[in-house]
Amino acid sequence: MTEVTILHEAEMELWEAVAFYEHKAAGLGFSFLAEIERSIQIIRESPGQWPLREDGTRRYLTHRFPFLIIYTCQNDHVWVIAFAHCRRKPGYWSDRD
Repeated sequence: MTEVTILHEAEMELWEAVAFYEHKAAGLGFSFLAEIERSIQIIRESPGQWPLREDGTRRYLTHRFPFLIIYTCQNDHVWVIAFAHCRRKPGYWSDRD
C-alpha cells in the first residue's frame, strides 16, 4: 500500500472545512472527515487510477461533499497538496511544493 503525506497547507484546509461543516450541523464535520479518510484510502490503494493532468497532479472527487483531493505521486508516495472546494478559485494550490 502506498504511503500518503498531507502537506501542512492541505491539512489546515481540511481542519477548516471540518470546523465549517461542524458549525453548520452537529456531526456533519465528522461525517466530512470520515469521507476524506475513505477517499484517502481509495487513493492509497490505487493512486494512478485518476488521470494525470498537465500540471502533474491527479484529482479525486469526494462522493458526499463538493471537494477535490489534489495529489501527486512520486516514488511510490502520494503527496496531498490540497483539499479544494469545487467552487473555490481553480489552481490556487499550484505553487505548493
